[in-house]
Amino acid sequence: MTNIFFDIGIMIIFATILGFFGRYLKQPLIPLYILAGLIIGPLGLGWITDSEVIRTLSEIGVAFLLFVVGLELNLSKLKDVGRVIIIGSIVQIAAMFFVGIFFGFILGFSGNALIYVGLIVSFSSTMVVIKLLADKNELDTLHGRIVIGILLMEDLFAILALSAVQTLNNFSAFFLAEAILKVAGFLIIAYVCGKFVFPTIFKIAARSQEILFLLAITVCFAFGMLSVIFGFSIAIGAFVAGVALANLPYNVEIESKVRSLRDFFATIFFVSLGMGLVLSGFKEWIIPLIVLTAIILIFKPLLITTILSFFGYKRKTSFMTSTTLAQTSEFSLILVAQGALLGHITQNFLSLTTLLAIITITATTYFVKYDKGAYEKSKNFLQIFENLSKTKKEFKFIEEDKPHKVLLIGYDRMGYSIAQTLKRMEKDFVIVDYNPDIIKRLIKHHQPCVYGDAGDIEILHKLRLNQLEMVISTIPDMHASKLLIKKVKQVNSHALIIVTSMDIGESLELYDEGADYVIMPHLLGGNHVAIMLEEISYNFDKLIETKIAHIKELNERKHVHHHR
Repeated sequence: MTNIFFDIGIMIIFATILGFFGRYLKQPLIPLYILAGLIIGPLGLGWITDSEVIRTLSEIGVAFLLFVVGLELNLSKLKDVGRVIIIGSIVQIAAMFFVGIFFGFILGFSGNALIYVGLIVSFSSTMVVIKLLADKNELDTLHGRIVIGILLMEDLFAILALSAVQTLNNFSAFFLAEAILKVAGFLIIAYVCGKFVFPTIFKIAARSQEILFLLAITVCFAFGMLSVIFGFSIAIGAFVAGVALANLPYNVEIESKVRSLRDFFATIFFVSLGMGLVLSGFKEWIIPLIVLTAIILIFKPLLITTILSFFGYKRKTSFMTSTTLAQTSEFSLILVAQGALLGHITQNFLSLTTLLAIITITATTYFVKYDKGAYEKSKNFLQIFENLSKTKKEFKFIEEDKPHKVLLIGYDRMGYSIAQTLKRMEKDFVIVDYNPDIIKRLIKHHQPCVYGDAGDIEILHKLRLNQLEMVISTIPDMHASKLLIKKVKQVNSHALIIVTSMDIGESLELYDEGADYVIMPHLLGGNHVAIMLEEISYNFDKLIETKIAHIKELNERKHVHHHR
């Protein structure tokens, strides 16, 4: 017990020290946590060398981290992008699997090892991506929802793969059917519990925040143990437990309670990933490492960009989605570790996968950190992919000879309320949005709209900015807002420009750039409640009226597929 306490203490202390340097140098934290593991592990100072301790800490870290990730996967957010998630994910996983097998064969792998090569390049890391998107507040953006949906599909296939690889030595239709039934049975249990059992139990537990927290952790452990009984890893059970709780009314409270656990165990996992690296036989797999890294960092983003383009998504959404998914998965590590135990692959293959994970995860943190700048430099090249879309020219409903007085950029959530107000004011307005599903709904209702990105100069040139009285952008994108202000001011100095920001410093900068008003949703929400409280204190009936109007608005939003 004392040794484990000291081991964890050393891991956290070194991760914290390097984390301070990372913040000072404005670098992502994940690569520094991995570096901390390299320093204190067998390849560095050798302060922690017990492979069993490293494996145990890593497994605990993965389990708790995936539990919290599962809690954040609210399936109701994914309805607008369901088609691309289901079809696109299947195409992407299948293509990457066969590409992996093809290059694995060229690199000299054979037999079962070829299957594992195909699997490790097919899946992306749910916990890494969710953490990166959460840190940037991009989980609820269009590309964030697409990424989450693709990851969820990949995780389902990874669970199936984990069950199927156990039958490789004695493969038959019976064993494959048994594996599929195990997965189906486990998921059905989770669904039934999430739908019928947990709502009642958690309703009772919600009277005490402490009991609510303990019950959530109990579910995590229970599903982890059940997962082992079914022949899966503890991590899979923890992840499925999180997903089963994600749609409960109490998921926000649960998530807030366990978020500190997420950060703690995320640190444990990434440090243990660095500690677990073994370089024996490095010369033998240096070429495979380079090739597989190129497949994940270059080919995979290009493949995902191509798939999304065929579904009609703009180049920016495709780029942001594809670069975020350019890494191998924690499930790949679990798969390969299981394969090594079963004798399907060698320990060298496990070392190859670990280093591949370290390289690609590190690269992804920088891709996500600098994604907007990278997009600006590569958007001309990305036009090639946008031209693949057969539907992009159909994605507008606008009368060319009719001038519009108001331009509304971003229709989802806040934009919906603004659009309803403009309708009541009988203002002629046109909506710009980069979610093709939203544009399809607007076209169906004969609402003037254009499919595009506010940060795309070509789109702005087509919108007759010189004839506008007002421009309202609900997109909290600093670069797009500054470009919008600049272009509108150049051709129409009298137009009112309203933009959106989540940051006080950025808001002040946008005012300096020439914005007439900057919407800060959280401040506006507080101001609205304050005004409402003043009105209620003198007239309680006003609260009843406000409540009825609010319920009506929520039902209207639910009808048009708004869930937040």
